[in-house]
Amino acid sequence: MNLANKITVFRIVLVPLYLVLLMQHSTVAGYIATGVFVLASLSDALDGYIARAHGLVTNFGKFFDPLADKLLVCSALIAMTYLGRFPLWGIILIVARELTITAFREIAAARGVIIAADKLGKLKAVSQMFTVACLTFPPTPYHHPAIWMLSWFAVSITILSGVTYIYKNLHVLKD
Repeated sequence: MNLANKITVFRIVLVPLYLVLLMQHSTVAGYIATGVFVLASLSDALDGYIARAHGLVTNFGKFFDPLADKLLVCSALIAMTYLGRFPLWGIILIVARELTITAFREIAAARGVIIAADKLGKLKAVSQMFTVACLTFPPTPYHHPAIWMLSWFAVSITILSGVTYIYKNLHVLKD
């Protein structure tokens, strides 16, 4: 297992730690949870950079890197919904998009087509991670207009990127 893959596994391991800290309902645990989430989010960029820069791209990484991202963001947003910090309709749309795109990628892969993430997909990931980090940070007023606008933006860009992704790659579905 190369360094990039180890970083991906590390990100997956951080997910339950983040959730345990988040559910402590204490300011100190909230600060630590924020740090853990930011560390996990930054590790996404790091493992991708290392894999590409050093020729360490593997099938393991191609599968587990996006899975680690989805586990991190979706579990965090589900927890935020449980805590009343993120709207239920938002998490339903985000999870639906992630499952749809994952299925779409599987269909493409079965046909020998690898579809790389585009800039809009990367913006989606950053907006989701930034939103979660802001929602995790303890003194955040969860009903503050800026936080709700950020949440709306994350959901909107998630849906837009999903629709764009499918539209650009409709040829994959043709027999």
